[in-house]
Amino acid sequence: MSEKFFDVYIDFGSSKITATAFNKKNKKSFSVSNKCFSSFKSTQLNFKDSKIVLEKLILEIEKKTGEYLNSVNLMIDSPEVLSINVSLSKKNDGKKIRKSDIQYLIQEAKQQVIKFYPNKNIIHIIVSNYKVDNNNFDYPPINVECNFFVIDIIFICYPKELIKNLESLFYENQININQILSSSYAKSLNCKEQYINFFDKIIFLDVGYEKTSIVVFNENKLKSFNTLPIGGNHITKDISKILNYSIEESEDIKINLNIDILFSDDEKDFSILTREFLKKYNHEEKSLKLIKKIIIARIDEILNLCLETIRSNENYDKIDKFKIVLMGQGSKILNNDSIPIKEIIPIFDEIDFFSETITTVCESGLKLNQGLNQHEVVTIPKKNKNIGFFAKLFHFFE
Repeated sequence: MSEKFFDVYIDFGSSKITATAFNKKNKKSFSVSNKCFSSFKSTQLNFKDSKIVLEKLILEIEKKTGEYLNSVNLMIDSPEVLSINVSLSKKNDGKKIRKSDIQYLIQEAKQQVIKFYPNKNIIHIIVSNYKVDNNNFDYPPINVECNFFVIDIIFICYPKELIKNLESLFYENQININQILSSSYAKSLNCKEQYINFFDKIIFLDVGYEKTSIVVFNENKLKSFNTLPIGGNHITKDISKILNYSIEESEDIKINLNIDILFSDDEKDFSILTREFLKKYNHEEKSLKLIKKIIIARIDEILNLCLETIRSNENYDKIDKFKIVLMGQGSKILNNDSIPIKEIIPIFDEIDFFSETITTVCESGLKLNQGLNQHEVVTIPKKNKNIGFFAKLFHFFE
């Protein structure tokens, strides 16, 4: 079999699929993307349209790379993602901590998750902290003498039924899935590098089609990962239901309306938007004012639910600086001075909007697989010849 020169990552979203091929030698990349509405809910999995779009993307990638595609790294988010926190401890009686001690505790934690959550697949295993005789460590405390040590681990899991259906979908195209990665986790991990020198705590709100992920980093370590089953599509559904538009019309309105003008207090601006809106949809002017109320109400709900989740998981008394980063296609509507985000979530110091490109998610997945997060437990050995100490430590689920 001839050597492959490209690694292919596919960002499989609920409203769009993007495939990016990365050249292993010169770091050049090729991307193709198409709109495609899919449902990732276990009760209503729907990849009917995805199959056709996926076939086209595969052909385009093969044409651009000149290689037959038989394996990919898949990046997805699920509204049913489950984050499980496990803490395990070991008495050590003054002895040095061995590599095998850490391996044993992580393996034991993994087996507990498998036992108590049989309908879930583990996607990521992240060590969030090591505590040795009440002292915290950012790295594996090998050869450190202690009486007692604790390992805190975060497991990010997806429904088995979802994974099974995705594997079947790709298998129909003669493609194996090398690895499945959480899009929100990978994106936030990559993005946080811009802020870690300035903020103790960074919170990413990734607003997607039917979910909003809340990813919290403290002192450069993942502290919590939560997902709410609500996103930008709920705004579309609200507009459709209340104003009796079709889903297609409502999505078009949400995406293409000039949000700056819609939320403007300037009557002149608003009258211009009214004429444009009436010309296209032939509806009454009051619909515009109602759309504004609908959008504000749903945004308020999403942000308040995020705030409740953050408060239930984090301790703010010990935070010096606190930053929120909004990301995802659904966050674009929030990037407006007329939306009172500061009033809804008053606990942050600064807020940023992360602008995504067509390759953003796939690039994040590539960096994650190249060892971006040293706290990630590698469950599949990397092919790289030169690997660091931490990577070597966690090549034990083979």
